[in-house]
Amino acid sequence: MKIILPVEKEQENTDICQSLGRTPYFMLYDTNTESSEFFQNPASNSPSGAGIEAAQAIVDSGANTLLTPRCGNNAYSVLKKTGIAVFRTIPGPAISNIHAFLEGDLSELDTIHEGRHHGEN
Repeated sequence: MKIILPVEKEQENTDICQSLGRTPYFMLYDTNTESSEFFQNPASNSPSGAGIEAAQAIVDSGANTLLTPRCGNNAYSVLKKTGIAVFRTIPGPAISNIHAFLEGDLSELDTIHEGRHHGEN
């Protein structure tokens, strides 16, 4: 299984980023090898559509599960159509959230926000 998270830095102990579309990096954790890799979010500086672009990067990564504090409805639609499960993170670093997920301590993300759109504050 591959688990992906929006993160602030390229480190397992980094904080979870509160914005999925504008996260600077994604952390992709492979449960088979127990290893992590990081990649830049191609949508982090997009003038609009960052959520959809970030969701597509998640799909392209091969992840099965996303752990995130929040998700906009456009990104959520892309993720659900491709079968990616979305779970809500808890306070703590990325690696702690992965362990919490694997132990069954995270719940599915059930509150989806409208998201920001170009031109909004």
